[in-house]
Amino acid sequence: MTRFHRASLFLILAPLYALPSLGQDLPSDEQILANLRFQIPELREANLVMQPMVASAFEGFHQGAVVVNESQQLHFLIADKTAHVLLLLSPVPIDVGLSPDQLAALQEEEDQAAKVANEERHQALLRFSEGMSSRGPSDAPVTIFEFSDFQCPYCARGFSTIEEVLELYPDKVRFVYLHLPLPNHNWAKPAAIAAVCAADQADPAFWMLHDGYFRNQSQVSLGNVIELSQSYLDDSGIDMDVWTKCASDRNSADYMNAAAKVEASIASAESVFGVSGTPGFFVNGQFLNGAHPVETFEALIEELSSSQISQ
Repeated sequence: MTRFHRASLFLILAPLYALPSLGQDLPSDEQILANLRFQIPELREANLVMQPMVASAFEGFHQGAVVVNESQQLHFLIADKTAHVLLLLSPVPIDVGLSPDQLAALQEEEDQAAKVANEERHQALLRFSEGMSSRGPSDAPVTIFEFSDFQCPYCARGFSTIEEVLELYPDKVRFVYLHLPLPNHNWAKPAAIAAVCAADQADPAFWMLHDGYFRNQSQVSLGNVIELSQSYLDDSGIDMDVWTKCASDRNSADYMNAAAKVEASIASAESVFGVSGTPGFFVNGQFLNGAHPVETFEALIEELSSSQISQ
């Protein structure tokens, strides 16, 4: 969970409207926690423990606290005549009077909206990546797209994870690599251009470079990236003269075409798909930011596969 920027954040449950009866009991601990979890995303995966509420020094209010992850405390005042909270740092009121059924209905609406957004993003990624190199069956029920950088150490961890995922799900998963070389990595963009030049001749040649860069990441530099790329392509069978000109001759049409493809991927990453760092994964449109363990992908793939079977 993202830590709050204060060790202690005060919640004021402001009297925004009166309940039907002045003597109505305060919401239960479980109800307050359920509402807070739903309406404050940072709290959804947190361990929350409600402290006993007691009469406060302010007439008409009780006071208490919620302990977050056994370390932080959210102190609050709750008006005896209301079921709303108002964060001091936000003007948006938080209703803690919603029933479990109301929360379930809102959660269902949120889940359905997320499914629609994921599917729209997935279709956009499919259109954007049409014709690009991929691994796994073309009709796989799950497609993983990754915006990545050959020089990024976290992307190297992601590479190992995806290798394992593809071994675990040879019939269920298709993988597509998308270029997002970061400006602070000096050989990442030349490597991306070289990989596009290889893909223009043969998909296996692209993956030979892809694997070579990640497996030998510490050995690659701006000064030797083309030379090492040539060694990775020794057994590719492609026309090396054509590839070399494409990968290194900045004045050639092939180089400019390959560079334009990389630039288009960089531009689309953030402006279209909201990815600004690497690695950034989309699993059937669902975004996973940064490197994740293989178990995260397994759970998501199983969930997506099960939902498709049930449909």
